[in-house]
Amino acid sequence: MTKKLEQTWRWYGPADTVSLQDIKQAGATGIVTALHHIPHGAVWPLADIQERKSLIEAAGLTWSVVESVPVHEAIKTRRSDAQPYIENYRQSLHNLATVGIKTICYNFMPVLDWTRTQLDLEMRDGSKALYFDWNDLAAFDLFVLKREGAAADYPETIRTEARKRFDAYTPEQIDLLNTNVLMGIPGERSIELDELRESIREYAAIGFDGLRQNLIWFLSSIADICEENGIRMTIHPDDPPYPILGLPRIASNKDDLLYIIRTLDKPFNGICFCTGSLGAGVSNDIPTIFDAVKERVNFVHLRNVRKDEQGNFFEADHLDGDVNMYAVMKALIAENQRRSDPIPFRPDHGHQMLDDLAKTTAPGYSAIGRLRGLAELRGLELGITGQ
Repeated sequence: MTKKLEQTWRWYGPADTVSLQDIKQAGATGIVTALHHIPHGAVWPLADIQERKSLIEAAGLTWSVVESVPVHEAIKTRRSDAQPYIENYRQSLHNLATVGIKTICYNFMPVLDWTRTQLDLEMRDGSKALYFDWNDLAAFDLFVLKREGAAADYPETIRTEARKRFDAYTPEQIDLLNTNVLMGIPGERSIELDELRESIREYAAIGFDGLRQNLIWFLSSIADICEENGIRMTIHPDDPPYPILGLPRIASNKDDLLYIIRTLDKPFNGICFCTGSLGAGVSNDIPTIFDAVKERVNFVHLRNVRKDEQGNFFEADHLDGDVNMYAVMKALIAENQRRSDPIPFRPDHGHQMLDDLAKTTAPGYSAIGRLRGLAELRGLELGITGQ
């Protein structure tokens, strides 16, 4: 009998407008969550981890994946004060492993997490999607952030359109663009403009190669604690998978991911395979990338995107975008059969639709759009396996 993938759901904790009961009704069995109330770089207390785990299990669910244990900027930049943050990270991993939580998602994106320029692009059916537009990003970069040398990063067509849009925007529209680009993870603070400017200067000195070296240094610094406790680290790809705002990106394509898992070639050093983040890359062939790194894929985000000729993209329905979700699912099912434990996946993001249009929800994380996505992905899996 074909072993099924583990169906999971991202939950932002007790303050999330989507409840654990809602998640059970969606059919997921595993929870993907984090302690967002703990400041970046601080130790996750064992008592807080146990409290969250008990809350999840009381609802009849399992805490399957941590997303994420954030990597402090001092580590990413390897500042002189980085070592205490490394020790804190090691202790947090130990505390998680103590209660049996051993799959950890993280990212190594400088300063910003995922970036979008619009959070409510209206689809033909009236639902709303997340959107990334290079013209609006350039408008922010050139005329709000006013980054030195930014003009060289954009072709003339985008610079011209960015100027045109910025001149036409109302102050409220400019404020909204600013908020969207700088938005942080729900429950965590957003980045401030001056903070971003300082970070851009810092990362300019580090560069692409330096940031890759810092990632390997970080992973080497936690290798023993991971190996001793059976922890699986899974790096999330860059979103979008391009350098933006002068910040380097080091997990954007097949070569990047292969470099990461080959340079520190240890089983704990794994990948969170996100079809949406990688799918936004114009030259990324998602099934080919999966085939290249599949042995280290320990967590999967399934979502779809649709791009235009300029590389702008919106988040499409899970089965209706540029990503060949059938091919990805087929390969994922085959890899899952090789494993002793099922690979956890979650429907990543979803359109704001139906009753959720009238609710305030975390961007991309309303209930009904993800419910639809999970149902479609579940059906795709069953259709492929015939079971």
